[in-house]
Amino acid sequence: MAELRRRGGGKTESGAFLLGKRQGDWRQFEKCVFYDDLDANAYSTGVCILYSDAFETLWEICRSTGLQVLADIHTHCGAAIQSEADRRNPMIARPGHLAFIVECFANNPVWRHRMGLYRYEGSHAWTNLSGWRARRILKTGTFV
Repeated sequence: MAELRRRGGGKTESGAFLLGKRQGDWRQFEKCVFYDDLDANAYSTGVCILYSDAFETLWEICRSTGLQVLADIHTHCGAAIQSEADRRNPMIARPGHLAFIVECFANNPVWRHRMGLYRYEGSHAWTNLSGWRARRILKTGTFV
């Protein structure tokens, strides 16, 4: 969250892809790839926009690390509600992909139950898993 906050500077959205591995129904996130590392101009309009060149780089990172894109995360200025642009333009248009939205440009404190969490179902349809459901779904910290 601190890195999302830093990259947006409190002025623009910022975002990242969360890479890792699937283990049955579980997803273990291992690496963040920030949008502006894929495209230096990703935040130049104030919202997150990526073009095909950025995705070519992302797929190369996935191939070289053996990881896959499990979710994306980006910040909003206000509430963590999926915008119409978010609904119409999924970062990864594959059913099951998760999209997280963090309110207030990821300013502290960031609470799981206040994050937007959406699962892409295909054909521009989403399931809203936000609120207290997000807190039950998203586990953070170290688990043994």
